[in-house]
This record gives sequence, structure tokens and C-alpha cells, in this order.
Amino acid sequence: MRSSVLVWVLAVLAAAASAETIVVPAAQMSDRDQRVVPADGKYDGLAVCHGAGGFEEWTARIPAVGAYFVHVRYCSGNSRPCALTLGGVKQPGQVLKGRTGGFLAANLTWETWGPFQLDKGPLKIRLDTRGLMPHFLGLVISTDKKQPDPKLLPAPKIVRPAPSPRGAVSNEPPPPPNDPGVLAANRQAVRKLIGADEIVFIKRITYTSNHYYTEYLNSRWAPGGGIFVLSLIDGSQRQIASELQGGVFGRMDLSFDAKKVLFDWKRSKDEGYRIYEVGIDGTGLRQVLPPPPDEAELVKRYHLDYHNGTDDMHPCYLADGGIAFVSTRCQASTLCNGADAFTTPVLFRVNADGHNLRQLSFGALSEFSPALLPDGRILYSRWEYVDKGAVAAKCIWAMRPDGSASEEVYGNDIDFPTTMVQARPIPNAPGQYVFLGCPHYPQNALGTIVRIDMSQPIRTDEPMTYITPEVKLLAEGGWHFQDGASDRMIVDRGGNGPLYRDPWPIDPEHFLAAHKPRGYGSAYAPSGYGLYLVTASGKVEPFHREADISCWQPMPLAPRPRPPVMVSEADAQLAAQNQARCVVTDVYQGLEGVERGSIRHIRVLEQIPRPWRARRPGNRGSDCYDQQYAVVSKDTALGLKVQHGVVPVESDGSAHFVVPANANIFLQVLDENYLAVQTERTFVNFMPGETRSCIGCHETPRSAPAPLGAPPLALRREASLPGPQPGETSARRPLHYPSDVQPVLDRHCVKCHNEKDTQGGLDLTGRPTQFFSVSYENLITERRRGRTDRREPDLVPTIGENHPKTGNIHYLPARSLGSHNSLLIAMLVPDKVHIQGDKDRLDRLAKLVKAHREVRLQPAELLKISNWVDTNAQYYGSYFGRRNLRDKDHPNFRPVPTWESAIGIPPLPEDQR
Repeated sequence: MRSSVLVWVLAVLAAAASAETIVVPAAQMSDRDQRVVPADGKYDGLAVCHGAGGFEEWTARIPAVGAYFVHVRYCSGNSRPCALTLGGVKQPGQVLKGRTGGFLAANLTWETWGPFQLDKGPLKIRLDTRGLMPHFLGLVISTDKKQPDPKLLPAPKIVRPAPSPRGAVSNEPPPPPNDPGVLAANRQAVRKLIGADEIVFIKRITYTSNHYYTEYLNSRWAPGGGIFVLSLIDGSQRQIASELQGGVFGRMDLSFDAKKVLFDWKRSKDEGYRIYEVGIDGTGLRQVLPPPPDEAELVKRYHLDYHNGTDDMHPCYLADGGIAFVSTRCQASTLCNGADAFTTPVLFRVNADGHNLRQLSFGALSEFSPALLPDGRILYSRWEYVDKGAVAAKCIWAMRPDGSASEEVYGNDIDFPTTMVQARPIPNAPGQYVFLGCPHYPQNALGTIVRIDMSQPIRTDEPMTYITPEVKLLAEGGWHFQDGASDRMIVDRGGNGPLYRDPWPIDPEHFLAAHKPRGYGSAYAPSGYGLYLVTASGKVEPFHREADISCWQPMPLAPRPRPPVMVSEADAQLAAQNQARCVVTDVYQGLEGVERGSIRHIRVLEQIPRPWRARRPGNRGSDCYDQQYAVVSKDTALGLKVQHGVVPVESDGSAHFVVPANANIFLQVLDENYLAVQTERTFVNFMPGETRSCIGCHETPRSAPAPLGAPPLALRREASLPGPQPGETSARRPLHYPSDVQPVLDRHCVKCHNEKDTQGGLDLTGRPTQFFSVSYENLITERRRGRTDRREPDLVPTIGENHPKTGNIHYLPARSLGSHNSLLIAMLVPDKVHIQGDKDRLDRLAKLVKAHREVRLQPAELLKISNWVDTNAQYYGSYFGRRNLRDKDHPNFRPVPTWESAIGIPPLPEDQR
């Protein structure tokens, strides 16, 4: 029986283990699904099950009766929960629900189960699931709860093939010849599929940016190219907008009647992209929208490393004759860019004549590639993080053409691909889309073509089909290519394997795309990309290439149906007050384990973009911490939050209230003590006069409300205005640790927890540190320097948006974060918070409660601390003011924020900051 090799691993491994330790390499299974590869070379020699519904089983020999822990070493880029069976007994619940950031050896981590009371003799350990399985290195069974030394298990078999002379992945074939006959035959195949004689496309030297979202900012200046029409009949070309010479063409859109083209063009290195329109016959060239009147002043004031003026890009025709596009006119910067050199484009719209400019989205991070849906809505890519991984959620959203009814289409809690851009609806296939999956860095938006089918469960990766599976995204940076020699996936940040861009769906099985085959150089190859027909069956056929420049964004030159015009449904009275209405029909829907009647309030919060005007001349990193140009927190949130107040929840779980429009609003549901039970870890942009309703918590766009016997109680009254919490004079306020939390600590804690008397090893004084204070740094978990904790249930449980950046977006059940999982709050009010955890954690809590039984906080004081805990432990209340301790004598050193400064209005002239 093969199980004999699984007990008491000998030789080197045995020497490292104690007498109570059993080491079980994952490859040495006693039983397994036939699809399991025990040591898969594609994944660093880990045990991998290829397909859903598999199982893996190991047998170990327990040396003596006793209590044992089972430690498993695994990795998983997304949540893949399994059922655990020990000795034929299925254990309650699920295991391995966590996400480790990827599927390779570099992403391995431990999970511990137990203790289990085990008998002497053989023990079968079985993991099975209805979905996909994590990847495994092995198991360790021990009497010690402490996670084992990873060296106990055999080292992963990580094979790094030597690069070829061109620096490409191994087994690289030479570039295929551009056979005129082959190209002609493929053009005819494309012509037949699209029912048109011509293709319009862009020629451009390949971008060389260092992030997917900085193509317009820091690509090497390489002018040339243009917009061309390709004849599929004879391969001839003609250029349109030929008057525009010496610049760079970005993206384009074709009018519904196929008679005009919208595009963005950058005239010079030091000028931003501008939007133009031209007839398909080359006549009528015009600039749609001029730059702002103060453009020269903007460039002079904010230029830093790259051009930091205005860029208008990615235009898209709307059904009502208007134009949607993305623009940096919002004048905000990327939250996780410590140099403050990366501007942030979001969605705008304008009339065809360049008038009536309106901002449609107010996100703090980049949005790209709008496209029109058959129903008239705008499909677009949105990057966001609200208490989740900073690079994990660049997903697909949709909104009405007036900016209302924005909603997720797919990807808000999907780890990989980390970036989903250039999405389009697939014609005559309702609920199906195609997008480009690409890494976050270190490259342009180049990657793999993915089709999604929204009839599948939206909160899983089941909707995704890789049309081009030879390239995948299994980590934050770089690509994984299928190696032709070993058939394993090889990581290559240079992008020397096959890459794709600009997928245009013909039908669910056929796509036009820009493509660089293996053998044409790195991702940045100036002329590496041509035009190809890609099929779901695996064929990739060229139909046009150029010798000295790349080709992009192929689109059939043919009329297409104009979607219906969507009429605005805004309430004029609300719009005049810059407000919107929100209705929650039953907050308990989706709040598993939360008893009815326990939710009493909703807290209204907002994420604030960092404005250009927060830049301080001379601040070249002096106030930067962990990629935050103007540091907000220590290892928790990168973006600033403000609070708009609380509104009541009725006894039936309904709520009816107004929120500010043109803002990034997210909500928390609170119990009777104003402690957060659940947090919305995304935001919604409400447009002026908009009315939105939601069913409850954690719903999906396809969720349907339960039948109502009567109208919700909240709809029988006027909408509530957010009001102040107990002890507060204003509903709207900054969240500022020195003003909110430190005074409470000074009154109740520093007598025992100070510089000289650090009971429990904890100093809670407000003495300033380089960027924060002693008390703050002692309360907040360190997440840098290799720490990978996502949510440590300690004194103050937090989410680290930057640590880790990926694998940190999965749904968390009610009471997972904030006060209801905080030892600090449970210690202060043990009758109001019932902490869950193992014996060690509960014993620690009992000791803390006993030691602090004389501490009595007033309700308003407790609320200051719990409010801080529940909003992910922010330190500063605005983006303004000097942070670094070396500036302690400056008048602008750590000012107390006002509401105006908290929402981005400068409190001082620039020369006084």
C-alpha cells in the first residue's frame, strides 16, 4: 500500500522533526482524483487538481494517543474552500477559505486545524470540494499549535529555465514569416465573419509605461503612426486624420453609422491627450474639447516627473449623441503613489459640440476604456480599494449615460486577473462580455483575452473562460506563459511570450485583437504587435502586420445598432441640493448570523480622492509613508475617509435616507451601541437627484428582493438626513485620531500605560513619532517588512490595503472587522461585544477584562474609540499639513482638520503650507 511512504518521513526530514511530528509531503498521496498532478511542474512542483469537484487524500501514522494539530502548507489566488475528513469523520464547516495572493510556491502559507483527539495508528486525511482546490506542498501533524518551520517539508521544485539569447522564455520559436498568401486568406476569413470589407485600426509605437494605468503618463515619447483603414479584399490601406503628424494616437471609437471616428491624440511630449473627431473619408477633422482655460498654469504648478496637466482620453459615442471619455480634469492623484506623479482619470461626458461638460464618476483611482452596452449604458473599467487590497480590484462596472445607477458587472472580489480592462459586450450574447486581463505592473495594458458569462455565479471565477490560456495572470506583476518545452507556466516580467490587447468580439467564439506572438521580443517591442483573428478553439491567425510599427484596436468598419436613449430620472428638488435618495428594503438580507432587531443605525462614510492641490512644494517624500504621498494611516487605509453621520434603521430592517451626491459613499450597519456589524468595502457614486435602492448587504446585481407583504416601514416617512452620533454636535466630521482617540486615552489609560510605566508592554501616550504617535503605533499591527497578515484579530483588527496588495478583497462575514472582533473594545465593554476565537485568545481577553475592570468610559468616549476602530484606524483627518516630525516647529505641522480641509479644500495658501 502506497500509504507506507507517508509516515515518519526519514533522513533529513526526520532529523528536523520532533518525536511528536509527522511530515506528509503533498505529492505522496494514498488516494486522489484522477485529475490530480501530485507534483505539477507548471506550479513549482505543488500538488494540483485540474478541474472542479476533486479530492486528495493522505495517510499518516499517529505514534500515540493524544491531542494533535494538523498544519497544511498551501497557496490559492482566490477562495477555494474544502471539506476536511479525518479518519472517516467529516469535520464541521470548511477549511482553506483564505487567499494567499497566488498559486505558486512564493504564495505558500500555513493553515492550522485542531486540536483533534487522535488514536494511535494510521489516520486518513482527506480534502474534497465541489469547486476548484488550492495547491499543496504538504502537511505536518504535531502536538504543537505553533506553525512549523517550512523547511520540514520538501522544497518546491522551482525550475528557472535559462533565457534564450533574445531574453525570451525558453523554447522560443523564430518569428513566423509574413506570408502574403496566409495574410490574404486570413483577411478573407475575417471579412466573412464580420460581414464588412474594411477594418479601421491604429498604428502606434508600443507604449513603454511601468503600470497599466500610466500609459499616457510615462511611456517613452515615440511619435508616429495614425488611424488607418485596411481593405480586407486586397490589403491596401488609407490614412485618415493625416493632418495630425508628429504625435501619438491613443484609443478610438467608431460612430454607429460608421461614418465618423472619435479618438485621442497627444501632440507633443509636454502636452496632454486631446479628443478629436474625423470623418471616415478623412474630412471634417475637429478638436471636440479644448483643454481648461488655465491649462498652462496647471502644468506649471503641478508638473512633477511626468506631464501633470489635463489628459482627455478613451472617447466613446453615446446613444444620445454625447461623448463619454476619461479625463484627469478631476485633478486627483493615485493614492498609492508616494511621489504624487501619477494623475487619476475618471469618467466624464460632454455634448458632441464640446459643451455641457459633466463629471460622471468621482472615484479616487483610475477608470478606463468606456464602451457602450446594447441597452445604452456605459461599460467601463474601475480601480478602487476601500479597506481591501490596493491592486486587486480593477474590475468591470456599468452606469447610465448620466452617471446614475452605477453597478458592478464583474470582478469586485476576484483576485486574478488583478486588472480587467478594455471590456466589451459580445454581440447577440446577452450577459456575455470580453475583457483584457493584465497585471498591475511593470508594463502597459497587455495580457490575455478573457470571456465572461454572467449566468454563472458572479462571486466566483466560474464566469471566466481564458480564450488565450497560453498566458495567464497568477501574481500582481508580470505574466505567466506556457512553456513549449515543459508545458509549465513560466513567470516573465519582460513579457517575452505571447501577449494580447484590444479584444473586439465578433461572437462568443471569434475575436479580433492586437497580438504579439512568442518570438517578437519583449512586451515593449516597438513593432511587435499586429492584427489577428483569435478563436475560442485556440487558433490565432494574423491578417495584418507592419514591419516598423505596431498595430492596435482593430474594429470592423460597419454600421451597428444605436442603443436606446436613456432618459434621466433625477429628482429636480434633490438635485438642486446636491443630494440623492437611498432606500434599503431589508438590511438583514445577506447578514448571515445577525439576529433581527439588532441593527439600529447606518453610518454614512465617504472616501476622499487626494487632490492635486494637496501637493506641497518641496515635499519630495518628506511626508511619504508606505506609498502615501501625504500619509493617512499606518499600514491600514491609503485613502482618507470622512463621516457624514448616521440614519435610523426601522424594526423591519428598512432604511430611507439622503446622501451627498457626487461623492464616493459607502455604508456601515451598526447595532444599538453604534458598533459596526458590517462594512460596505466598496463605494457608490450617487448622482444629484438619483434614487437608489438595495435589498440588503452583500447582494449582487441579479439579487431579487423577497416578496413584501407591506411597504417597508422606512418608506412610510420622509427620508432621514444623516445626523450626529451621541456626544457629537455635527453629523459631518473628519476622522482624526489625535482629536478623537488620544484624549480618551489620556483620561483613562496613560496613568498606567506611559513612557515610564508600560504595563503590559504598552505605552499609550500621545508623544509624536516620525509620522504618527506612540499610542497609535503601539495599537496598530505592523504589516510591512514581510508581514502578510490580512486581518489580525488583535487589539485593533484592521485591513492593510498595501499589505498584501492582492488576495485581500474577499467577502468577510458580519463582525469579522471592527469593534466586534476587537480585544480593545471587548475589554472595555465585555457585556456588549462577544469575541470569538481559540482558547488562547479568550484567555487573553479574560485577563484584559480583569485588569481593566475599574476603567469606565462614558458612552461618548467609547464611541470615539469604536468609531475609529470601525473605520479601519485612520490617523490623519485630511491630506493637508506637514506630517514629518522634523517639521515640528513649522506653523503647518499636523493641524487639526476642519470639515473643509477634510474634503479637499486647502486651509492655507500654497506658500504657507
